[in-house]
Amino acid sequence: MSNLDGLGYGGKTVVVTGGASGMGEATARILGDLGAKVHIVDIQQPGVPHASFHQCDLSDFAQVRATAAALKAVAPIDFVFPCAGLPPHIKGPLYCMRVNYIGTRLFVEELLPAVRDGGGIALISSDAAMGWQRNLAQCLEMLAISDPDAAYAWCEADPDARVRDGYTSSKEMLVVWVQNAAVELGNTRRIRLNAIGPCPTKTAFVDQSKEIMTDEFIAAWPFPSLGRMATAEEQAWPLILINSPLCGAVTGAFLYTDQGFASGVFTGAISPAFMGG
Repeated sequence: MSNLDGLGYGGKTVVVTGGASGMGEATARILGDLGAKVHIVDIQQPGVPHASFHQCDLSDFAQVRATAAALKAVAPIDFVFPCAGLPPHIKGPLYCMRVNYIGTRLFVEELLPAVRDGGGIALISSDAAMGWQRNLAQCLEMLAISDPDAAYAWCEADPDARVRDGYTSSKEMLVVWVQNAAVELGNTRRIRLNAIGPCPTKTAFVDQSKEIMTDEFIAAWPFPSLGRMATAEEQAWPLILINSPLCGAVTGAFLYTDQGFASGVFTGAISPAFMGG
């Protein structure tokens, strides 16, 4: 991919969580093709080429801290791609929030001392978070809790209201955190922090979510730009692009990579009726 050297990843040190499957695997593979030194963090062994692998369960906060500490040996880290995430039915809504938001935020914050000034962090949220503004007051309440154990206890105190299905709320929290934390990170260290919001994408994640994303549900979903579910690679590319130095003026952004679904719903071009909305 020498014709894409301008993206700025050649010879750079990058960390990808969730790099053993799905969009994270596609991201890690493409970054390697672009000449980056890719360090993968995942609960399972990755199958793509990598400079190092660190096994870590993001629900285990001690493991998260230890993994971030181990990665400081490869500092300075140029780019971080937090791609790990799971649906709520695997181990329930609370566990989903613990991994998708609390563990992910902890990992990034623990790793930040090893990230170079002027670096980039780009993570995967979801267009499930498209209603984040409606829940902003509650999201800001949780955002203010920086200690992961305290944040989890806050969720446990009222899971029906604060966690709901676990997936939507955790993805909303990622969006609010990105938009809020990007300001201080930019002002103090010129580190950019962004997120993408995919719609249903053809990955093992969707295959594992058949009880929610049934064949009928997917068949009814509008895919204006492709006419089908995107592939993992088609989601990895915008993630990689938004984290590239070429996007130096972009931070605190939530980029919908959902084939126009959210914007269509917002403007009435798409009816969310098939979702019960």
